[in-house]
Amino acid sequence: MAAQSVGEMDGGNFPSDLAYQSGFNNHFSSEAIPGALPQLQNSPLICPYGLYAEQISGTSFTSPRKVNMCSWLYRIKPSVTHEPFRPRLPKNEKLISEFNASNCSSTPTQLRWRPAEVPDSPLDFVDGLYTVCGAGSSFLRHGFAIHMYTANKSMENCAFCNADGDFLIVPQSGRLWIITECGRLEVSPGEIVVLPQGFRFVVYLPDGPSRGYVAEIFGSHFQLPDLGPIGANGLAAPRDFLAPVAWFENISRPGYTIVQKYGGELFTAIQDFSPFNVVAWHGNYVPYKYDLSKFCPYNTVLFDHSDPSINTVLTAPTDKPGVALLDFVIFPPRWLVSEHTFRPPYYHRNCMSEFMGLIYGGYEAKADGFLPGGASLHNCMTPHGPDTKTYEATIARGNEAGPYRITDTMAFMFESSLIPRVCSWALESPCMDHDYYQCWIGLKSHFTSEGTTRDMDPQKVKTDVENGRQTV
Repeated sequence: MAAQSVGEMDGGNFPSDLAYQSGFNNHFSSEAIPGALPQLQNSPLICPYGLYAEQISGTSFTSPRKVNMCSWLYRIKPSVTHEPFRPRLPKNEKLISEFNASNCSSTPTQLRWRPAEVPDSPLDFVDGLYTVCGAGSSFLRHGFAIHMYTANKSMENCAFCNADGDFLIVPQSGRLWIITECGRLEVSPGEIVVLPQGFRFVVYLPDGPSRGYVAEIFGSHFQLPDLGPIGANGLAAPRDFLAPVAWFENISRPGYTIVQKYGGELFTAIQDFSPFNVVAWHGNYVPYKYDLSKFCPYNTVLFDHSDPSINTVLTAPTDKPGVALLDFVIFPPRWLVSEHTFRPPYYHRNCMSEFMGLIYGGYEAKADGFLPGGASLHNCMTPHGPDTKTYEATIARGNEAGPYRITDTMAFMFESSLIPRVCSWALESPCMDHDYYQCWIGLKSHFTSEGTTRDMDPQKVKTDVENGRQTV
């Protein structure tokens, strides 16, 4: 696919009609100059226009074809042309990719955080990124981390590269203009963007202050969930995922800095050119975005409540069928029509751990306290569910509530089979809602025995069963 016009990288120069390529996990081809893509082979002796051929691999070379992910980039100078990496100072002490008892805590208590305020001091995406919780290890290539970010300035004369894993970014406030080696992406609240491991990118903030959520997965990549009995259609459609088209700049950039995240620590390397000098590329390993409003939800049409897994947008599976390293699940606007049913999410305990965020609106199970930009964490087998106000309001409607539509809301969940540890700064944060548990304390017993008292003698119970009567 032909790209848009070539120009100097400028965060204030994103066109309003950015072009994209459509499809999930497709093999894409894009060139900013016609004829820049080599034909018949990937690495000719001399590439068109004197470009360098460079491959980026997201999986091992010998991974099965159906999961093998890589792309070929044709660039003005190769990415290896830089000075040695050095530790970045001052350190961002709030980034973690190794989760253990020495740097995090484990707790079964239900946790909730109020939205974080964007600080007054200048803070770009890299410095505004902080880890909330996670499990596993980036070095062992298994696990995940959940971060949040608050930023108020665009990145300047630097690019970020995550060598640890894939980023799934959920902006909650403020658009992101993201330039990657494959091209440009505009991501608004209500959309998500996935930046695969190893790609270099820069984040501009066209609306000023911005905040959001980030899920990072180690040693795996996101894929669309299988639809099973749903059939061939529904949930997130492959065609609604958008990849960039080739775009490049070719100017000198003395002192340009590559900030590389490696093992949860940040390193820097200096080079004299922009990393966004890729004139053409092809492959299936590529950044992409998705508009959550295009999700086609499925729901109960008679009675009872569907499991939240019915709203999975993307999943990173493990080797065990049906068990996810991380699921990205959303709770979008939709109709509730089930009969004789408690419609909000049911009370439950789960072997999976659930981190929730709210992009806008309210969440159907929490009448108070769960705010856009806030978050909650319910760990493995920790009970949770609707708060007291939601429960009482729901049963007060009775069975005659009729169908009604949930509107103006977009909540989401990062759900994992691993048990996350929580970072100390998250537990000590002034945004921590220490009264979260109070939302359930008011739940009262509605049990009634209808005034019947019986002697629970085993013989009487046996007689009642034989006579078809119910013993209270």
